[in-house]
Amino acid sequence: MLDIRFIRSHPDVVRRAIEVKQVDLDLDALLEADARNRALTTELQELQAERKATSRRFRSTPKEQHEAIRARAREIGERIAAIKKEQAELAETLRDLMLRVPNIPWEGAPVGDAEANAVVRRWGEPRAFDFEPRDHVELLEINDWAELERVARISGSRNYALKGDMVRLELAVHLFMMDLLGERGFTPMTVPTLVREAALVGTGHFPSGREDIYAIPRDDLFLSGTAEVVLTSLHAGEILDESQLPILMSGLAPCYRREAGSAGRDVRGLLRVHQFLKTEQYVICRNDPEESARWHAALLDASERLLQALELPYQVVECATADMGTGKFRMNDIETWVPTLGRYRETHSCSTLHDWQARRANLRYRDADGKVRFVHTLNNTGAATPRLLVPLLENHQLADGRVRVPEALRPYLGGREVLGRGVA
Repeated sequence: MLDIRFIRSHPDVVRRAIEVKQVDLDLDALLEADARNRALTTELQELQAERKATSRRFRSTPKEQHEAIRARAREIGERIAAIKKEQAELAETLRDLMLRVPNIPWEGAPVGDAEANAVVRRWGEPRAFDFEPRDHVELLEINDWAELERVARISGSRNYALKGDMVRLELAVHLFMMDLLGERGFTPMTVPTLVREAALVGTGHFPSGREDIYAIPRDDLFLSGTAEVVLTSLHAGEILDESQLPILMSGLAPCYRREAGSAGRDVRGLLRVHQFLKTEQYVICRNDPEESARWHAALLDASERLLQALELPYQVVECATADMGTGKFRMNDIETWVPTLGRYRETHSCSTLHDWQARRANLRYRDADGKVRFVHTLNNTGAATPRLLVPLLENHQLADGRVRVPEALRPYLGGREVLGRGVA
């Protein structure tokens, strides 16, 4: 969320953010509720001061005036009770409205929805095949690397089970990414998928993204869609010391998403599934826009290094204001080339949130001058599978259906250069 003082002082800036991010929020209702709450606070303070003065006056006045003083004390007490009741109702209204206030987007972000996203750069050239390439589902079937139809009967559509060397390849991708991040100072972590509602509110996934999260009502828990939820919440409510920053983490966790609203899209294979494995890059740093910008570039670079090591053509996209999400200051997607689709598909998403997320999660630090400030948070996909396996399989397939292993992954696969049995 944003600082309420900033919202009061810069309503036009916030109103513009609401417009370009296409957020359903009545800013005037928020400002009116805030003004009413502040007026009530002033009245409450005045009444409390008067009640103290009345109590003191009671002891020094003649008895014949006591009843009038008592009557006024009753009036004050009734009004104080009414104010506290109204403020409790206002607090709930204000919290709901404040949680919907978007972050102010980066001035360089294209304005509009996903159609306005702009390609920043490309790396690698799409492969020119001298045979008709198979899609990833055919490659999985040829090599007996997955159970799709059988698992669908058990778990429903958009679920899968990998087998044999595909499991090893998946783990190799994550191990390589963990090693790459480890060389850059990131601490590897495994984190739980089950989280409480407060953690999802703190990261900004609630209230707007509630429909995409699996709920477990009996236990008052939810299945998280990213390790970011836990990594943000680890230090919620604490006051860190500036010397502890930056905190760099690479979180590995199974993730779950309902994919609400995506009916009919990417129903074949592994592109859009309900459960997946993700290594998430996560940074907590000082409240400094320049430092945030440096970390944003570093997170983006790590994902690009992975794709280059996997020898996969990709493009970096500057996401438009209405596509980047409510809490993002800036977001870059990386899209990787999928040969049988003839286009690039998103495999990574790099986000800077400044202190928008930290305010929600109450994540703070004490700077060198002793001032308590909210941190900045950033995150980026390190590797998300099985989605990343789609371009990996298709770009490195051989004519017989086997798959070449990129050199960078061979140490994780016993030195093997090719996987699969292919077709005769």
